[in-house]
Formats: sequence, structure tokens, C-alpha cells
Amino acid sequence: MIDIGKFNELRFIKKTDTGLILTDGEKEVVLPYVHAPQEAEIGDNLHVFVFIHSDGRLMATTETPIAMVDEFAFLEVVDVNEDGAFMDMGIGKDVFVPEREQKRPMKIGQKYVVYLFTDEKNERITASSRVTDFIDQDMHDLEEGDEVSLLIFDESDLGYSAIINQSYTGLLYHNEVFEDLHPGDVKRGFVKKIREENKIDLSLQVIGFRHILDLKDTLLQELRDNGGIINLGDKSSPEDIYNQLKISKKAFKKAVGSLYKERLVLVSDDSVKLVQANAAEIDKKAD
Repeated sequence: MIDIGKFNELRFIKKTDTGLILTDGEKEVVLPYVHAPQEAEIGDNLHVFVFIHSDGRLMATTETPIAMVDEFAFLEVVDVNEDGAFMDMGIGKDVFVPEREQKRPMKIGQKYVVYLFTDEKNERITASSRVTDFIDQDMHDLEEGDEVSLLIFDESDLGYSAIINQSYTGLLYHNEVFEDLHPGDVKRGFVKKIREENKIDLSLQVIGFRHILDLKDTLLQELRDNGGIINLGDKSSPEDIYNQLKISKKAFKKAVGSLYKERLVLVSDDSVKLVQANAAEIDKKAD
């Protein structure tokens, strides 16, 4: 069975005026010569992306699209008409976004996060910016503390909404994010909390004890790189801390507190100083 909107392994069975004819044993697909490997021979299996041409024929390409069916992606609108919009897939074939599938009216030149699927009536690759309609509600493979891939798709008063691992949605709260985020941004994140009704709180920082260990190592290295002192402390602003260390003030205070308990640093309102003798002893043990 040929999967439209995805890559398929198809057998090259003959040549025509328009291109190579490929098959899965049941249906035939045209691979235009411009996209066909020159060394291909009859009987070879070719790895191709399959879609339906505007004339209804099954077509193939060896080019890699920006996204495939069942995936979320950040695509640009290249044309708009009374029926909908067309977005660039990166293969010379635009994907259609019906007007009903547009959360907001789309504009040429703008980019939007969309979900790709095949239309039930004609099997053509179709996109929708109503991304929450396509979210998986079964979160059996997601746990608190998991490292995940995030695709930012919206912003509200609370924070940034993100698609998690191409499957779920979660929220990064404004007061826990110290950088500008925009729809289409892809970030490494972590599952902070899974709440009732499958609502997921996210973080851009590692969660839990492993987070503190990582931050301790980061701070120690920063101290060594700066002559044993960091000009940050309890009175430093969250923005100053993030600009220098790329962590929140809360995380900074936890890591500094842990280092202080180990007598590795001295702490004041506006600085953290390395206790060189104790730090050297730690390095010896590590060696």
C-alpha cells in the first residue's frame, strides 16, 4: 500500500516520455526524470516521496519535503485564493489549506505552524493551522522530567504553547522563560508537571536533582573562567542572571546554595566567589 504524503520504497518497472514508472505491486507512480537518479535501472527499489498531482495522478520525488503527513511544521504561505491558501512544502509542490482549516485568515509571505494530513475525499495532502484539533490525548509514553522536543505555535497571557514530540501540547509560563520565543521556534524542553485533563507544564531547564547537578557544574566552570568570581548574587535581577548564565534566578539560587553547603563558594548580595582550595580538592578527587 502506498502512503501518500510520506516516503515509500517503490520498484522501478519501466520508462515513459514523462518519467520513470514505479510501483508497489498494485498502483503505479510517476517519477519525473528531473527528480530521477540517473543511475537507476529497471528492477531497482527507489526511496521516494509520494503525492497526488493536480491532475489526479500519483507522483513521486526524491526531494525531501519540509514536513510529511502526520507531522506539524512551520510553513510559508505562497498564494491565497477564495478557497484557501497554499504553503511551500520545499518540493515544488504546494500544500493546500482550506479556508475552514485556517484558525486565522492566512496572508501571503507569512509563516504558520500547521498539521499535515490527507483529505478523506481526494487523498490530497492538506494542512490545517487548527493544530490543537490533531493533538494526541494518550500520553502513556510521557513522564515528568522527560526531555522533549518543543515546537512553539502560539502565545497567550499565560505563556507559550508548544507541540511536544510532534504529539502533545504543553505550556511554557512567561515568568519561567527568559528569552524571546516565536511561533515556529524549535527548542529542547522538559516536562515539568502533568496535570489533570492532560495539561502539561513545560520548562526550558532540566527538572529536579539532575538539574541542580548540571547547574553546579555550569557555575563552577563559569567561576573558573572568570578568575574565581561571578558578579551575580541575591540582589541581581532575573534578566542579568539569564543573560550571563541562561538560567532562571530560582535555579541560580538553588545551585549557589548547593555549592555553598559544600563550602565551594562564598556568597554576597552581588557576587559569588570560588573557594579555590576546596574547589582544587574536588578536582583532585575527580581526577
